Amino acid sequence: MSTVSTHCPYCALQCAQALTPGPTGVEVTGRQFPTNRGGLCQKGWTSASVLRAPDRLTAPLVRGVDGELAETTWEVALDLVAERLRAMRAEHGADAVAVFGGGGLTNEKAYQLGKFARVALGTANIDYNGRFCMSSAAAAANRSLGIDRGLPFPLTDVGGAQAVLLLGSNLAETMPPAVAHLAGARAAGGLVVVDPRVSATASLTDDGQGLHLQPVPGTDLCVLLGLLHVVLAEGLDDTAYVSERTTGVDDTRRLAATWWPERVEQVSGVPAALLRETARLLAAASPARGGSGAYVLTGRGVEQSSQGTATVNAAINLALALGLPGRVGSGWGAVTGQGNGQGGREHGQKSDQLPGYRMVDDPGARAHVAGVWGVDPATLPGKGRPAVELLDSLGREGGPRALLVHGANLRVSAPNARHVAARLDALDLLVVCDVVPSETALRADVVLPVLQWAEEEGTMTSLEGRVLRRRKAIDPPPGPRSELEVWRELAARLEAPGTWDTDAALVFDELARASAGGRADYGGLSHARLDAEPDLFWPCPATDGTPHPGTPRLFLDGFPTPDGRARFVPVDDRGPAEDVRAGAPAHLVTGRVLQHYQSGAQTRRVDELVAASPGAFVEIHPRLADLHGIGAGDLVRLTSVRGSVAAPARVTDRVRPDTVFMPFHWPGEESVNAVTNDATDPVSGMPEFKVCAVTVSRAEARRDCPGAPVPTVNVTVTTAEVPA
Repeated sequence: MSTVSTHCPYCALQCAQALTPGPTGVEVTGRQFPTNRGGLCQKGWTSASVLRAPDRLTAPLVRGVDGELAETTWEVALDLVAERLRAMRAEHGADAVAVFGGGGLTNEKAYQLGKFARVALGTANIDYNGRFCMSSAAAAANRSLGIDRGLPFPLTDVGGAQAVLLLGSNLAETMPPAVAHLAGARAAGGLVVVDPRVSATASLTDDGQGLHLQPVPGTDLCVLLGLLHVVLAEGLDDTAYVSERTTGVDDTRRLAATWWPERVEQVSGVPAALLRETARLLAAASPARGGSGAYVLTGRGVEQSSQGTATVNAAINLALALGLPGRVGSGWGAVTGQGNGQGGREHGQKSDQLPGYRMVDDPGARAHVAGVWGVDPATLPGKGRPAVELLDSLGREGGPRALLVHGANLRVSAPNARHVAARLDALDLLVVCDVVPSETALRADVVLPVLQWAEEEGTMTSLEGRVLRRRKAIDPPPGPRSELEVWRELAARLEAPGTWDTDAALVFDELARASAGGRADYGGLSHARLDAEPDLFWPCPATDGTPHPGTPRLFLDGFPTPDGRARFVPVDDRGPAEDVRAGAPAHLVTGRVLQHYQSGAQTRRVDELVAASPGAFVEIHPRLADLHGIGAGDLVRLTSVRGSVAAPARVTDRVRPDTVFMPFHWPGEESVNAVTNDATDPVSGMPEFKVCAVTVSRAEARRDCPGAPVPTVNVTVTTAEVPA
């Protein structure tokens, strides 16, 4: 086969790649594209290795009476699943069956999964792992700006900014090619990174290239309130913009007045002088003061919180006060994490949404989508449970008795993971569609092997709202099937109404019709158009004449709110759901490492990545390590009220003395999500992954720990992967 142009299977940066099949495998090369400029990170360069994973699933598996999974035929597996689902629905009602999706599914699969849940199964109980990723940013953006698109502008716009405030995102390790877009701010000394760790991204502020604010974990909201206080108190706000383009500033001003910098310093540990310097730096870069542009960007570090929505609203309030959203070269945005985290939530995987970002309880939305699906609107279920609530209800009285999982590895990725594992074990039926035997698949009753990246056609939506074509480069091995085919076969067995296409282009055409007129309008897009015009952003409505050009930049002419104005949303800080205390005196924060992605189900099967990062570790400050008699390489046990984990120590001053850090890519004893907090944000349903209280203890003396020394991550290493 010839070289095929496509995009990386990992994060929402969706770096452009070229795949060339050969006799020994698939060669991956970077392709010139605005987001990655020809560069790839280590995960992208090695992405083809997963295509030849030695434990690739190729035949359906069914758990027998002996408790073991055994291979069977597709017909037997699908008949079994359909029969069990029919019986459960007949005895317990449609909501006895639940569906859990993933932010890595293509737009076509995300759409068809939402349709399958609501039409073929008739259940309200569908949600997805994007609830763990972008839900707080989405909720905040909808409240304030009237629409949720991670970045309401092309990423390339950020490159010209004089100042960038980056909160809770370690781009240098999670999206290395994106670092190139911070070059302008760094050159101007205007990159400000808010992170309790001296992460690889925080290190980019060294040598006069910016500022690093290192708050106590869980205090990001009060830091933002303190910055807004300075902007308003010192008259640094854009009064004309606020007057003409926003509402609600007075209530926000009153709350911000209570967070003067010295008070913020007492709570967060960020020096008052540094807060004032940051606010003045952002103001100087703003259009109102003749600067070349400023951005406020948020990531999971501040969003995965029980007050994540409020924190993002505080970031938007700061951006509005400075007059940034809706101006070319300035703005607010959220850095989406999962590959299709944006498209995955736009088209029906969330418990409260229908395709096109329509709300499931809106009668007009229900009528439109039901018309496309060919069903009576009255037959569509209402709102279901958000992810954490849904997972907690599994196997309980009145809760779902069966769960279908698509594109998620819940035993590793969910908060309070051992509790989730217990709920999964309580089910009468667990069906998992996967490419490899993930930790979740290995405990399923039925495992269905499906296609993966490079083996199928489809589309993805990047963190910018750019709709991209994912193309087939190789034939799959015999056995696996597309989820689109799986859902068609199950829908037929369940005698579901409507059409169930398996051609991704036809499914996308139906998605376009279903989304037409919604906030996330894909009505003017198709596979054929995206092949011809690979630079289209939603919303892109259908037209009768000249095709709509797409919308790279939102808000230039107003906000999609009833009065066309953005809203200041008054928020206040109440702290994390679980703070340190006598029995648990250290903060635990979690995150990713350069070599691995999400639950590690893919990257832990790539030899080069495993060699570079073979296992979990605990970053601990020398002072905290000395207090507990811990040396480099010693096994450290972290214990919360939910459980404990253990991993070798990396003694380093990269982390605060009151804080430990542990990455979340590993299962078993190294699964940090066994101790993370499943308390949720009351607005978004986002769990509080990013901070909880733990006890630190030395579990075992130094052991052989390959790769234990902290890798050097500096500007040269990072930008070497991002050709200019």
